[in-house]
Amino acid sequence: MLEKIFENAMWKARLFVLLPVIFGLIGAIILFVVASKDIFEVLVYTLNVYLNGLHPENFHEEIVSKIIGAVDLYLIAVVMLIFAFGIYELFISKIDAAEETQAGNNILAIHSLDQLKDKIAKVIVMVLIVSFFQKVLHTNYDGALQMLYFALSIGILSVGLYFLGKVGKH
Repeated sequence: MLEKIFENAMWKARLFVLLPVIFGLIGAIILFVVASKDIFEVLVYTLNVYLNGLHPENFHEEIVSKIIGAVDLYLIAVVMLIFAFGIYELFISKIDAAEETQAGNNILAIHSLDQLKDKIAKVIVMVLIVSFFQKVLHTNYDGALQMLYFALSIGILSVGLYFLGKVGKH
């Protein structure tokens, strides 16, 4: 009898997982809103520059950097979504609405902890690559050695992405 009560309480304790699911979704929504606001600000700034005939220095670098920053936030929001959906599906229940509408082709469907880890890792690597690209835009190259380092870093990122694409495919 005591064993049954303990096991029942332990099984219901999994519902605490709803906290990271709910706050993960809230975090994703916040990031989507903030990134969208950033893109809208770039739009307003760009329209202001062109409509008023302004020619600010480094205009293209500024808008590209701000858009890349927003893409970075979008990718982090996707990590939060994948995390929230994955934790929910692993600990609480399958999401019926997702299975009905996607017919087995759902990027948010998670069937194991390893699959969740792999999906999150891939998106995090993309976030790091986008962040690297954003930093590279603001780097001044003073010599051939710095350009060589830049080329090597791009090569290493490319090789890493190639192997990341091979993960999970046989």
